[in-house]
Amino acid sequence: MRKSKQVHAVLGRRLLAVLAPLLRRLVKRGELVLIDAAGNRMTFGTPQDSPRVIVRLHRLDLPLRLLINPSLTLGEAYMNGEWTIEEGTLRDFLFVVSSNLTALDEAPLARLRAKLGRLAHVLRPIRKAKAKANVAHHYDLSSGLYEMFLDEDWQYSCAYFGEDCDTLEDAQAAKRSHIAKKLLPQPGHRVLDIGCGWGGLAIELAQHCDAQVTGITLSEEQHRRAGVRAREQGVDDRAAFKLADYREIDEQFDRIVSVGMFEHVGAASFGTFFEAIKQNLAPRGIAVVHSIGRMEPPGGRDPWIDKYIFPDGYVPALSETLAAIERSGLWVTDIEILRLHYAETLRHWYERFQERRAAAHALYDERFCRMWEYYLAACEMMFRNGTLMVFQVQLAKERDAVPLTRDYLYSDPRKGHPHWADEALNERVESETVPLRVGECV
Repeated sequence: MRKSKQVHAVLGRRLLAVLAPLLRRLVKRGELVLIDAAGNRMTFGTPQDSPRVIVRLHRLDLPLRLLINPSLTLGEAYMNGEWTIEEGTLRDFLFVVSSNLTALDEAPLARLRAKLGRLAHVLRPIRKAKAKANVAHHYDLSSGLYEMFLDEDWQYSCAYFGEDCDTLEDAQAAKRSHIAKKLLPQPGHRVLDIGCGWGGLAIELAQHCDAQVTGITLSEEQHRRAGVRAREQGVDDRAAFKLADYREIDEQFDRIVSVGMFEHVGAASFGTFFEAIKQNLAPRGIAVVHSIGRMEPPGGRDPWIDKYIFPDGYVPALSETLAAIERSGLWVTDIEILRLHYAETLRHWYERFQERRAAAHALYDERFCRMWEYYLAACEMMFRNGTLMVFQVQLAKERDAVPLTRDYLYSDPRKGHPHWADEALNERVESETVPLRVGECV
């Protein structure tokens, strides 16, 4: 028995020694202490003003597996309890990892893997049946799970944290208002909401602007709940929901909005997506696309996220998004980059999930709960320290479809109160155009 332990200790030291040179080069911010399965201990970095984290590895082969496929192995091993945190928190650990990712991402092998990953994605369009299956994988989970961490309106996308947004509910209301202002809605407008989620934005447009909204989703659970909510709030005559793929729509709409859905389109279908918007948008129409993006050249997909969270999901670079828009012939009338807003949104989600973790465990096993908390924490850190952000792109068929300045977006500072009509919007755009009139949508 003693000899076996000695062999394990030697093997553990050798495997950890393989990983050590990379970690010494990588960890410059924060302090990471690793204890392997044989009890060997190594320290990397210095704490200074960043977290100190002690992590214990419970399998001797884990260092080697981390070297071969770091992203997939790190997430899977956490789900399986193959590594645990003895000092600090999961968010602390992922903060240290994400703060020091630059050196790893710049490695030639990492760059090559990203390029090959994107090439495979571009060459593999997502068919309608596969798109529906991908959506079901994530969005048709128990509604009880989403109730645990989302705001009261079930907004499952980046919130907008203005100065007066004290709660997640405030920030999500501000997000809906901000997007709606960019749509410049008028009473009676026909609005298409692509990827409508549980119907929050569609219902608000129907309630506050008397718009006729059609929301489409591939999630049966979202479709069911959105319809119920519209009936409960008395707007089912103005907010209708369909189980439909965006490629199946062939109608004219005055406004088109898509929030948090473009990430599921796939790089091979970017052109198809914007052609669909152009085809279904009225001549004087306006569209707004809100999507996660990356502040770096087009790349691959995260293998852990792809396997467990969003199958076939792809985070677009702004450059490839704009290239697809240019080919469609649509005008880009406004672009806004939201940098840390999603990091704050995910922090709120993570904290709410942790507060209700016991309830989550009643629905799902421990492995699922560890997967979900890892997902929320890891994504937060990629927005906080990595290259992820959110972009909102406003589109139109005609260059004068929106005002010349952004003044209309910031005319009403009241937090959480949608107020999309303003007297200033009833003035003419300073060019030879028809008047921009917006009804009393308050």
